[in-house]
Amino acid sequence: MSHNISYSTADKADVLAYLGSNGNLTAEQRRRLDGMRKDAQVDQEDLDRQGVEWGLPIPEALEHLLDGRTDSNAECAGNAYHAALQHIINHNASDPSQLGTYSKLSTFFGLVDEEMRRLGVPADLLPHGYLYGGLPDDFPHIPHSIDGYPAIGYLPLAKAKSAADAYRAVLDRMSPDFRYDVQELIEKLDFEHDEWERATRDVDWYTQDTLFFWLT
Repeated sequence: MSHNISYSTADKADVLAYLGSNGNLTAEQRRRLDGMRKDAQVDQEDLDRQGVEWGLPIPEALEHLLDGRTDSNAECAGNAYHAALQHIINHNASDPSQLGTYSKLSTFFGLVDEEMRRLGVPADLLPHGYLYGGLPDDFPHIPHSIDGYPAIGYLPLAKAKSAADAYRAVLDRMSPDFRYDVQELIEKLDFEHDEWERATRDVDWYTQDTLFFWLT
């Protein structure tokens, strides 16, 4: 079974503002919430058509997150909570981009980590670590998804250039099996760093600080 990685940039504080908000939102936040609720319902209807049953509907999981709780005892509650949280991220983030599709996503990036570690890339910049690292520390705990997907990872935008530079420094010494995908990752991290640096310098209202990865 293949899995996809998409990503977008956001201010994590904008996402956190909804978690446990209990309706204490600005008019703009409420407008975005209307879109989240509609998308969560569409998402759930798609699961229903496929006959996928998580035990906790995504719209209900979204309301749990707004209430500041993740206490459903449904077997696949983690799936629903991750899907609901991704809708919150989507409505507070840049348009999503695709990193790639992999038949054995975790295995592949686990091997990339091993290769990079051997070549001296710092542990906090290894890609499997941030793709599968879960949410930032100041986010509430969300149960893991059954079978590991969907999942959310993150990398601070302030680390994007350091990661790209570290990968570039070892690329020629990596196994040819990894070079194409790592080069793609380098190019995307370079682009996101340049956009972040430009916007931080030139756009007064810009506060995005995090790359969020969505694995499905």
